[in-house]
Amino acid sequence: MKFLPIIVVASALALSGPASAGQAPDAASAPNVAISSHDRVYLSDQSSNTVSVVDPKTETLLGVIRLGLTTPANLSPLYTDQLLVHGIGFSPDHKTLDVVSVGSNSVAFIDTETNRVKHVTYVGRSPHEAFFTPDGREVWVTVRGENYVSVLDATTYRETSRIVVPNGPGMTIFSPDGKYAYVCSSFSPETVVIDRATHAIVGHVKQDSPFSPDIAATPDGTQVWLTLKDVGHTEVFNAKPPFNVIASIDTGAITNHVNIVRNARGQFAYVTVGGLNEVKVFTTTATPKLVATIPTGALPHGLWPSGDGTRVYVGLENADAVAAIDTMTNTVVATIPTGQAPQGMVYVPGAVTTGPGTENLEPLGAAGLADHLTLGSPGTTRAATTVTINNQGLVDILEAAVTGLEPKHAYTLALANEANGSGMLQPLAPFKTNPSGAAIVSTIAQLRVALATQTARPSRRYLVIVDATPGAGAAVVQLQR
Repeated sequence: MKFLPIIVVASALALSGPASAGQAPDAASAPNVAISSHDRVYLSDQSSNTVSVVDPKTETLLGVIRLGLTTPANLSPLYTDQLLVHGIGFSPDHKTLDVVSVGSNSVAFIDTETNRVKHVTYVGRSPHEAFFTPDGREVWVTVRGENYVSVLDATTYRETSRIVVPNGPGMTIFSPDGKYAYVCSSFSPETVVIDRATHAIVGHVKQDSPFSPDIAATPDGTQVWLTLKDVGHTEVFNAKPPFNVIASIDTGAITNHVNIVRNARGQFAYVTVGGLNEVKVFTTTATPKLVATIPTGALPHGLWPSGDGTRVYVGLENADAVAAIDTMTNTVVATIPTGQAPQGMVYVPGAVTTGPGTENLEPLGAAGLADHLTLGSPGTTRAATTVTINNQGLVDILEAAVTGLEPKHAYTLALANEANGSGMLQPLAPFKTNPSGAAIVSTIAQLRVALATQTARPSRRYLVIVDATPGAGAAVVQLQR
């Protein structure tokens, strides 16, 4: 079934029976943990190659764990640090983070008490996410550039086995009881269910499209939710045999991540929709219903609930920030700066036992400098595309979350001499939209100065999107605001 794109800002609908304990990824029977300064919010920052560390009680950025250098230093053939810090998970005892870097094919294990890297394991091509098993004995790493899950020993951090799955595994999440592992795919239209003890595939779930980056299991053990970024859908299936699909929901362009929140009102699925700059909230009833739509800021990506379910934290990829949402009112109550382009994120209750927990943290420094722009169709006021331009020192990384274009069509992001897009155009990045008319477009250049809006200079340039390749008669479809 599909839902019309309505916008409802409302209180969550109550479900029968209490549901005030047990936050993801734990079981519903787990105790709640009230928010304190012993807790930490961690975000994996892809462009600054850092992990941002936030105190949720004071709503402040404490600093970053620096795993790598910025561009162009990280392009050297002699570079040995981490590149494209992306995925993140944590151990059941809440004392170890696992942080995946896509570009360096690595998983870094970090002590939450000291913020110190304990070990780095190198796996196959382009890993995406890594999660500990509920018993804490293994770490399952989805190797998205290949066709397997790399299983690591959680004590030695060495690979002990590989589980062959459909090409391009995106992420693994486990059932709260630890019996099943659910592995979605980013390159194949199929999610598989694996018996965690035997590593045998015991179920297959058809995805609406080949591109699922994220998956979540409900703490009550009844449902699994996965996102489909290319078509803007969220799919729900039965967490137990026969693993049948329950719902397919049209959530919107650049549907990113999903997570589950339990509070006094019930159990709900929160979905980040990057193309709409919103989080959508659904019941986890037999027929999921949309109960709230929350504006967040530019390109919401990863999200995770607090230990008591009173907050859910959302990384804003194109705002270099994390938003805190009050789950009882479904409103943003704080926005906290982070490193550049936060991707995955986790909330870890009791990550720090004593002391301030700031050992080995560094200030964000120049990586905190960024410009944020929007683009939209000529003659309209609506901003269809959000852009962040992150300072890397000598150069800048530009990322545009493009929406509102023709599906599966070729375009070019370019620089124009005039605000209306007329005159000579300089191509920056060609791209093709996905089936929902959206795309994530990145490029590297010296752009913050060229696009600066503080002063009117003869050398100032403007971002535009043009149909196909810039040239004579190329139609400008979006202009910088």
